[in-house]
Amino acid sequence: MPRIIPPEERQFSLVLALLATEHGLTKEQILSTVDGYAQKYDPDGPNANLERQFERDKDALRELGLPLETVDPPGEPGNNQLQRYRIPKGDYELPGDVTFTPTELGLLQLAGAVWREGTLSGDSRRALIKLRALGVEPDGVMLGYAPRLRALEPAFAPLTEAIERHEIVTFPYLRPGRTSARPHTIKPLAVFQFRGRWLFQGLDHADRPLTFLLSRIVGEVKGTKTYFEPPAGDQAARAVADLQRVWDRQTATVEVVPGSDAAARLGRRFGGDDPEATVLTVHYSDLALLADELAGYGPEALVIEPEHLKQAVVSRLEAILWQHAEAEGAA
Repeated sequence: MPRIIPPEERQFSLVLALLATEHGLTKEQILSTVDGYAQKYDPDGPNANLERQFERDKDALRELGLPLETVDPPGEPGNNQLQRYRIPKGDYELPGDVTFTPTELGLLQLAGAVWREGTLSGDSRRALIKLRALGVEPDGVMLGYAPRLRALEPAFAPLTEAIERHEIVTFPYLRPGRTSARPHTIKPLAVFQFRGRWLFQGLDHADRPLTFLLSRIVGEVKGTKTYFEPPAGDQAARAVADLQRVWDRQTATVEVVPGSDAAARLGRRFGGDDPEATVLTVHYSDLALLADELAGYGPEALVIEPEHLKQAVVSRLEAILWQHAEAEGAA
């Protein structure tokens, strides 16, 4: 059985490949050579699932702030079969006024040497050979770049393995507003990323689909040694499409203070063509997550509507005030 390649390892390999060449890579070159795609690539097949996986990975890298660019072929704008993808190395260069002492430079050179040896795995070497066979000459310095990928939640690995085995799992899950976790028994279908967060979807005992945030799984994920037959199709793509429909449908109106952290962060995501906008239409798929974020901005963000989101933010701010008052009283 081929080794399961986790999404963060596949995205890591994708970043290295896109940094490897100045002119970028086509989708076919990426799917046929990059570790995580190449194992499933069929040179004679449609590869529709792989292409959807690549689209999700592109969104995930952009959510992390990586400047992934799309370059149209000369004379054929919009031809996505010939489009090239790249990450410009110039965005990773240090500003000219940043300098290092001789000791710091020595330590950085040593760390870079260790990084290059550690990242150039057997799979990476084979991928470089494949790229050269396609006429793409990788830039050797690209192995000195460390992509900024987030660490995964502890539940990620056991859930991924259970999905591969079609094994029913149990885990404790802490819902927003609760003080104790509740056990769940779930048929696991997919672990996926949506809008920068890792989620998990499965079926309950009545085969109803449920979606969980990985960060709210607060204990060990355990296999039950009971197995099931999953539905046909790309479960991750289906889950992402379902959440996207919810995201498109649910909006809130939020007023932000100009020049504030809330204006900068929310404006980048929801400001549209006007970077100076102070009244934003904010899309969301999980009201509790949005309320947590808005409460974190304090007076910099004011919910205008809907009312139930406004109350959720107020309740969080009141809880913070109560906790501070209790701590001062104890002192």
